[in-house]
Amino acid sequence: MDLKNYLDELRRVGLLKMINSPMSMEFDIPLVVHRFSGSGPALLFNNVKSHPGFSAVANIIDTRVKLTMALRVSSIEEAYLRLLNAEANPLEPREINDFPLIRLSEVDLSKLPIPRFFEKEPGPCLTSGVVLGLGEYVNASFHRLTVIDKDKFVIRLVPRHLYRIFNDNKAKGLDTPIAIVWGIHPAFLLASASSPPYGVSELGVANRLMNGELRVFKLSNGIPVPVDAEVVMEGFILKDVEHDEGPCVDVMGTYDVVRRQPVVKITAVYVKPNPIVHVLVAGDAENSVLMGFEKEAKIWSAVRAVADVKAVRLTKGGGGWLHAVVSIRKTVEGEGKNAILAAFAAHPSLKHVVVVDDDVNVDDLNEVEWAIATRFRADEDLVIIEGVRGSSLDPAAIDQSIGLTTKMGIDATRPLSKDAWRFERAKIPERINVNEIKLE
Repeated sequence: MDLKNYLDELRRVGLLKMINSPMSMEFDIPLVVHRFSGSGPALLFNNVKSHPGFSAVANIIDTRVKLTMALRVSSIEEAYLRLLNAEANPLEPREINDFPLIRLSEVDLSKLPIPRFFEKEPGPCLTSGVVLGLGEYVNASFHRLTVIDKDKFVIRLVPRHLYRIFNDNKAKGLDTPIAIVWGIHPAFLLASASSPPYGVSELGVANRLMNGELRVFKLSNGIPVPVDAEVVMEGFILKDVEHDEGPCVDVMGTYDVVRRQPVVKITAVYVKPNPIVHVLVAGDAENSVLMGFEKEAKIWSAVRAVADVKAVRLTKGGGGWLHAVVSIRKTVEGEGKNAILAAFAAHPSLKHVVVVDDDVNVDDLNEVEWAIATRFRADEDLVIIEGVRGSSLDPAAIDQSIGLTTKMGIDATRPLSKDAWRFERAKIPERINVNEIKLE
């Protein structure tokens, strides 16, 4: 289960298209990726300007069809269960003694095809690299990495597990050993975007998702890295050096605030022959899938405990992070509000959630809006929770640094009463196959 084999699978089913004309990683390739995001095939750029020998791929897991292919499952519900099971039952990868990647003669980040995405960003930014950090255990997670020197990035450290590892090491007077893995199978990416409890390595989650096929090699700084990666960077997060980070674009497609953040020093770079790197545009569908899918699975699991849940979607308009639509088969009054509370508990960054009946298609926001218009009354069906922790990615938060905000739930399920017929959607009997009608 490596990236190139996965691309071959996409090609066989018509979900990979190649672009052979020369294109630049500065704005041009990101623009093409953005235009096709969430609605077409994966894109393989075979001629990256100024970086001979490198190819770039994008939109490899930007749809649910591709996601189920990557996990080798037949349904989204099966994908939820596989991911949740992998978190609950991680499997340590097998360590090998031979590293098949080639070490470059010098560290010069300008020689790697790191994209430049948006006009106001300060420079090239790596958004699709997985950062492996070593502390009490090996954590794998996504972080923005903006190039600030030939051998240095500034890293956006959100206060989660790698942030804790960094501060624990800093308190001991130590730099934090890291590796950056760039170009890897989507199952590894999904595991790295997950949030198992502190101390549970995402490497074990990835190996479980990859059916025990993940093999790792331990670098000189102690980090075990996947041997099937296309590019690996070895280095350290420096304990006592900071740099301005930003303004960079986040999952909502808006510019994040500028912060003082730690600096990463790269000490070695390893590549496969003719490496393929992964381009991920912040705010696009692939970003939403990677960030939000595990949270969607957790919402599904939590709501399943209080209602008969049929579907969950973290919506595109909410960045795959801030907004959810949940459909349930309601059997008693109050289940809609219980589903709202369960969703907020399962995904603390969630800002707004709409609960609908199972006759509403959660992927069609026109149907969701219709449910709100016909089945929701603000004086009875609105849930507002003030002064709670949300997401630092919410530009409207009361305090964006900690995500302090107000959350809203909308119970747009029909009441279970004798007048329930008033909320039924009228249907025309399908006695003929409309698709066979010839228009002349």
